[in-house]
Amino acid sequence: MDILFEQIKNKDKQVVLSLFKNAAEKISKMKVDHWQYWKNPPIEKIKWVEEGILNNEFFFIKTSDKKTMGMVRILNEDLLYWGQQPEKAKYIHSLVIEDAYNGLGLGAKVIEKIENEARKINYKYLRLDSDAKNTRLCGYYEKLGFEKVGTKELPLSVNNLYEKKLR
Repeated sequence: MDILFEQIKNKDKQVVLSLFKNAAEKISKMKVDHWQYWKNPPIEKIKWVEEGILNNEFFFIKTSDKKTMGMVRILNEDLLYWGQQPEKAKYIHSLVIEDAYNGLGLGAKVIEKIENEARKINYKYLRLDSDAKNTRLCGYYEKLGFEKVGTKELPLSVNNLYEKKLR
């Protein structure tokens, strides 16, 4: 299945917040306390989304016939979670897959697409984080070749930091 990234615009902010809310509800049903703040996001999370949209970092994940399968945020730096870093890296946040597309390996395909693009433009690392309480997701990232290199404590969560060296 081919996937396309389509830039998310400010007019799509409510769609983004809805995708987050749906993901939080799905995660809650799995008995995982992760992203629950997205059910009723605090102002700092809404501003985080607005900033990402303004900086052209949020993308819808689309099928070749333009159906939305999810979204992802791709950054060139991530000062909040990683601080200033000397090496060039791409940072992945907010990877959300719609329920209808779960189980198709789409998350891995999205990460692989970002990885391939980063490698083409000589980025040294691919980085992401996961709420430390979501052990299933942490294990998933490790299976994809990411190594845990630290943790970051924020007011709403403690996150494991993962990176994958690009060759």
